[in-house]
Amino acid sequence: MNKTISPEQQWIRLKSSPISRGNGSVRHGVLNWEFDLRPSAIGRTYRIRITYKNWDFPNVIVLSPDLNQLAGNRFLPHVYSTKPVRLCLHYPESDEWTFEKSIAETIVPWSYLWLTYFEHWLATDEWLGGGKHPRRDNAEE
Repeated sequence: MNKTISPEQQWIRLKSSPISRGNGSVRHGVLNWEFDLRPSAIGRTYRIRITYKNWDFPNVIVLSPDLNQLAGNRFLPHVYSTKPVRLCLHYPESDEWTFEKSIAETIVPWSYLWLTYFEHWLATDEWLGGGKHPRRDNAEE
């Protein structure tokens, strides 16, 4: 039987991963991690915040730039919410991500991939990321 990876253990993995270099902390059992992500050599740099607590799915929020502003009058594809922009990276019912998996080895690379698809979508209006599109929650969190 696999063991759940605690927020503290996730913090250690994020801190040691070369693709998620950033800063964060674990307070009261909640991991907050911020880092800059550039999905390609010609892509923008995005500021990302990951929040995670035991028995919950990681939340990935794009802090900057403002994806809504970049999208103009278009609805953002494949997000859980638009204010703040919370990325949909996996289908929770499919077990693509479970509590035994490392955020640094799953959620972080999926964030790179999502933003690669996003930049393609900005240029072409075509979403290549596939997946089930979640119901949007546009309320401030």
